[in-house]
Amino acid sequence: MAEHNESAAYPVGLRLAGRRVVVLGGGQVAQRRLPALIAAGADVLLISPSATPSVEAMADAGEVRWERRRYADGDLDGAWYALISTNDPDANRAASAEAEARRVWAVRSDDAEAATAWTPATGRSEGITVAVLTGRDPRRSAAVRDAIVEGLRDGSLTAPHFRTHPAAGHVALVGGGPGDPDLITVRGRRLLARADVVIADRLGPRDLLDELPPHVEVIDAAKIPYGRAMAQEAINNALIEHARAGKAVVRLKGGDPYVFGRGMEEAQALAEHGIPCTVVPGISSTISVPGAAGIPVTHRGVAHEFTVVSGHVAPDDPRSLVDWEAVARLRGTLVLLMSVENIGAIAGTLVRHGRPAATPVAVVQEGTTAAQRRVDATLATVGERVKTEGIRPPAVIVIGDVVTVGTGTGR
Repeated sequence: MAEHNESAAYPVGLRLAGRRVVVLGGGQVAQRRLPALIAAGADVLLISPSATPSVEAMADAGEVRWERRRYADGDLDGAWYALISTNDPDANRAASAEAEARRVWAVRSDDAEAATAWTPATGRSEGITVAVLTGRDPRRSAAVRDAIVEGLRDGSLTAPHFRTHPAAGHVALVGGGPGDPDLITVRGRRLLARADVVIADRLGPRDLLDELPPHVEVIDAAKIPYGRAMAQEAINNALIEHARAGKAVVRLKGGDPYVFGRGMEEAQALAEHGIPCTVVPGISSTISVPGAAGIPVTHRGVAHEFTVVSGHVAPDDPRSLVDWEAVARLRGTLVLLMSVENIGAIAGTLVRHGRPAATPVAVVQEGTTAAQRRVDATLATVGERVKTEGIRPPAVIVIGDVVTVGTGTGR
């Protein structure tokens, strides 16, 4: 007769949608495990006299059914799977015995050796589930899981990705974040790793382009030959042309594609030509750059609102769509993008319409990058300070009392 290893486990994926799962105990173990059970569509019955606030919130939302009592014999009747995690060893042993008698696979949080099932260290990346078991070493399981998932996410671990229609191109509008290459989203980095063509903005995280394989064609959007066409139209045409050639195209943009990034114009152009498009949100410079400079855009007792305005058009320009008089009446934080050239006129307009001239202002140039620089002023002085300090775009300008909450108050 063949020998068998008592510590060996047979890996299997349970399809629990619509099937009863009983969770005994509403503590930290349940809090960690319940979200995955809910995501799997399981019919979860929680039995516990008490629960953590997070677990209670799941019950209040109707994601699980909660019976506020201790375990009783018969609770596992009809269950397909059980998670035994109470703080009562006797109850855990009794429930484990019931699970064995009823042939219900059960996990024991207090005694893995007494369990009939083990929970693997699990991670997910773009539809792939990674589950790792290393016997009695859960830390090693987690470390291996993390290494595999991180490799899949950042593109360092690759596997063939077969397209349903190999000849069909695709465009991803990827928000690259404020500039620091580490602040792009996981999904954005993964799509970059799979790209055939990358059309990049000047304000995108340029360091990411160095990571691309040699075969990837990188196009500087600022250098696309426009001819008689408008710049944005030329970019749209380039996206369409490469996608029609069957390429995986990434349009790498600074910040978020839909925050003053003309992302919707590009998405609409692609839709008109029947080209599939994925939009990957990015960390907007409107909140990340102030944060990197030590400025919270909201703070308890200081600002209950923040407003984002593009200042690329001066207040007295007939093309301006901003109601500057209404903006000046706001008491919260004002965040200005693309405003270096017009900040003097903008500050004067705000003061003229009621914003105090002593209102603190911070100008953060090239935020989140190694070249980040912060200059502090007031509405009365910011126009001159920008000139004397030689501030140049890209820069985010923060106006309001939150400027003095963080690391600096100098002007």
